[in-house]
Amino acid sequence: MELFLNINTEIIYEGSSLPVENALAVLKRDIGKACLPSDENGCKIRLKEQEMKEECFRIEADDVQNELIIRAGDEMGFIYGIYEVSREILGISNFWFWNDQRIVPRKGYSISETFRKQSVPFAVRLRGWFVNDEVLIHKWSVNNRKSEPWEMVFEALLRCGGNMVIPGTDKNAVRYRETAATMGLYITHHHAEPLGAEMFGRVYPELIASYDRYPEKFQNLWKEAVNRQKKYKVIWNLGFRGQGDRPFWEEDDRYRTPQERGKLMSSLIRLQYEMVRKEIPDAVCCTNLYGEAMELYKEGCLDLPRNVIRIWGDNGYGKMVSRRQMNHNPRVPALPEKNDEGKHGIYYHVSFYDLQAANHVTMLPNSPEFVKDELEKVLQCNMRNYWIINCSNVKPHIYFLDFIANLWKWGTIDVSRHRKKYISMYYSAENTVPVEKCLIDYHHFSVSYGEKEDEHAGEQFPNHMTRVLVSQYLADKSSPAGEMKWACSAPTLEEQIKCFLNLCKKGMSGYRLYMEECCEAEVCLAETAGKETFFEPGECVGARRLFRDTVLLQSQILYFSYTGAFLACSSMLTAVRGNYREAFYLAGYARENFLKADKAMRLREHGKWRGFYANECLTDVKQSGWVMEGLMSYIRNLGDGPHFYEWQSEFMDSEEDQRIKLILNMDNHLKDLELYELMKADEAFCTVAVKNLEKL
Repeated sequence: MELFLNINTEIIYEGSSLPVENALAVLKRDIGKACLPSDENGCKIRLKEQEMKEECFRIEADDVQNELIIRAGDEMGFIYGIYEVSREILGISNFWFWNDQRIVPRKGYSISETFRKQSVPFAVRLRGWFVNDEVLIHKWSVNNRKSEPWEMVFEALLRCGGNMVIPGTDKNAVRYRETAATMGLYITHHHAEPLGAEMFGRVYPELIASYDRYPEKFQNLWKEAVNRQKKYKVIWNLGFRGQGDRPFWEEDDRYRTPQERGKLMSSLIRLQYEMVRKEIPDAVCCTNLYGEAMELYKEGCLDLPRNVIRIWGDNGYGKMVSRRQMNHNPRVPALPEKNDEGKHGIYYHVSFYDLQAANHVTMLPNSPEFVKDELEKVLQCNMRNYWIINCSNVKPHIYFLDFIANLWKWGTIDVSRHRKKYISMYYSAENTVPVEKCLIDYHHFSVSYGEKEDEHAGEQFPNHMTRVLVSQYLADKSSPAGEMKWACSAPTLEEQIKCFLNLCKKGMSGYRLYMEECCEAEVCLAETAGKETFFEPGECVGARRLFRDTVLLQSQILYFSYTGAFLACSSMLTAVRGNYREAFYLAGYARENFLKADKAMRLREHGKWRGFYANECLTDVKQSGWVMEGLMSYIRNLGDGPHFYEWQSEFMDSEEDQRIKLILNMDNHLKDLELYELMKADEAFCTVAVKNLEKL
């Protein structure tokens, strides 16, 4: 006889694990969302402990007792089994919160008397997310609770089979550590915060962060961190970096050779290792071979305890090579040698912030096929002990987070099958064709700034590099921008601007086509609600709204950013040629486009998402708009200063009044944006200005 799960289903758990109880509270919440009120009795759900492989579960129906039984041998096995009931029986997806899944309640859910689900061990032992560069969720609240977005991050991670998290950066990591731990997750640490200790520079702001000068102070911070966290499940991160996530020798120049630097780091890692093992004899420890640490390790200058997990980082763009730091880009392979028999793991980015060309509020610009190839190489190198994925603010990166969760579960993935399944889950199977084409084409339109397969740009490229060039133009037009050499190493600023303009022109034209493709796809999408309902005036609910919030929004951010960057470059080149009026207008036009990118994000803040993009302060497209205002003022000073009346007269006064000037001006001087609006209203002037772009 079938079992029937409904609102009256009773859950029986005789254990005492707080994380299991918290997972059961989520299941009860889900039953409340997915079931209508009823007078009928429902089946029982019973948790039974049984010896089983680590983190595994078995769910089976017992029609004699009218019970759905979840069997597991450990805490995480029960937690995953509980979330499996939510997913498999109630139909609540892993990213239900983040993708606004519409949960339509029913009278109940029939479960076959033959129902049986046995999980298998994960392909990767420790797997999770680093909630890093979390500026969006940092200021965002849901239901007037700042902690709720974080709870939803941790819940989504558990639903994806994660068991480990770095629960934020700096103060956030401390603030949300307890929440993550009580939900069942291992805690681990930022590579710049060994043992999760407070930063030396924060505790002792008046002192130079030198271990040689203050060894006891450093050691006390580490000991305090161990004592504070030993009540949790922790993967202890060992290491030694400078304050603010940089090499320690930038603050202590006594260590000048790789050997000297490696010797100190090795000794401190061993000291931290012994400190942890003294308190927790079976503690699991790791260290990040990231940036300078990887170069030292490859050179044989780091001596690590054998059973410490070595974590290798990608370059921020998904390629397993060392990251570019400013203009230094050695691209050292970030994979262990065949004879390196220690335990190994990875730190991998689906989101990255480098003030150069990475993605933060848009998806990884490289394709899922590329990501699959890189991560399968990782698995072939037996790097299965530890995967930490930089998820930043989750929402812009759900597709790749789901993709990688499948890889850490099974060890392989069929890209096309996963994409179709993902679309079917969140956008509806009937919308597979238009959504799939847009997801595939997203990577085809990404701008290549170099010759390597991973050298594709995210939204930071048109924003940060524009600000770099404008800042250099305002400060010193006679010298090239040093921060731009990695992308455009031309000998003059003008040539750098031309080089960047050509890249942005390609991005602008490509993303215009892509945005148009997405707009056409959005119109074709079928709503899954039957008849169209509305969340608020003019806002449809379901697949179409989700598409606007995700794929279409990202096309808009990229198109408007590249258009703004192209116009900013055009403005500076036009000014170099002495045509300051048109240059001023083009700078204003660039400002408009950058602010359109910001507006596109803010328009997607409906319902619980209100305020989500308000603190978009890393790529910060609105700052790009503000920088354009500075460029406008500078160019106006060059072309219309010091008296600032000629341009105003040209666009305000009649031809007769312009010829006869008995009084220099009869109106208050216009502000820059007011003058720009006058120019914009002059159709003939705008047509000429835009046409002249072809000459650049």
